[in-house]
Amino acid sequence: MAEILAYVHKKGLFHNLHPFTKILFILLFGTMAILSTNIVFLSVLIVVILFLAYCANLGPEVMQQFRLIVIMSVVLIGITIITMPGGENLGYLIPAIIPVIGGNIQVTTGAIDFGIVLTLRFMILICAFQLFVISTQPRDIVHTMERMRIPIDYTLMFLIALRFIPTLQIEGKRIHEAQLARGFNPGSGFIGKIKSVAPIVIPLVSNALARANVLGLTIDIRGYRTQIRTRLREFSFKKRDYFTVGLLVIAGCGYIFLIIHQII
Repeated sequence: MAEILAYVHKKGLFHNLHPFTKILFILLFGTMAILSTNIVFLSVLIVVILFLAYCANLGPEVMQQFRLIVIMSVVLIGITIITMPGGENLGYLIPAIIPVIGGNIQVTTGAIDFGIVLTLRFMILICAFQLFVISTQPRDIVHTMERMRIPIDYTLMFLIALRFIPTLQIEGKRIHEAQLARGFNPGSGFIGKIKSVAPIVIPLVSNALARANVLGLTIDIRGYRTQIRTRLREFSFKKRDYFTVGLLVIAGCGYIFLIIHQII
């Protein structure tokens, strides 16, 4: 299984775009997802992102994390059902036939609708951001953020957090395989998975702290505090970037038109 949020070496639509163009893509789709409450419109955005992912030869990588997205979506809907009752009552989360606690926690249309909206927003933001990260090399992200006048300290923190996710995933997998090779058997089922967490988390955290120390020394050795930057390659806007930005502007204007006329 590919690492989460790790750059994928491929040739495709998103790989050939300027990083700033992809940032505009995230901002546009993220803004539309956050401002809209129309379930049909949000569903269309999801379909468009998945279509673009497959056109860019990144469909399998995006769909690979869909299982995690579905689990988080179920959690979001469950939270809204518990915390935001409203609308017509469809039943109870705890069936009435259960003694004492039965007939509690109403399942209402308002809670389900709001939960679905939150779920679709979550999917759009995650998929759009994932498309950007897996199609952009970390050094290109750093250069683009520098060009946007973002302080280098914030850029460094963002990049380190981004790179630590796949690194910790690989490290956790290796620790798990090492524990199994030594005869560790936590058992099967849900209880077995819980028991297998501690033997993995403890060495994983220890290794992460050691790696953070090495990373700090490496930053100093490479002259980070001198604020002098040399770039391996320079990015410039090309025809495909201007064309893509034009499409994003048209899409943004179309969204504003729909909002003004209260179509969505």
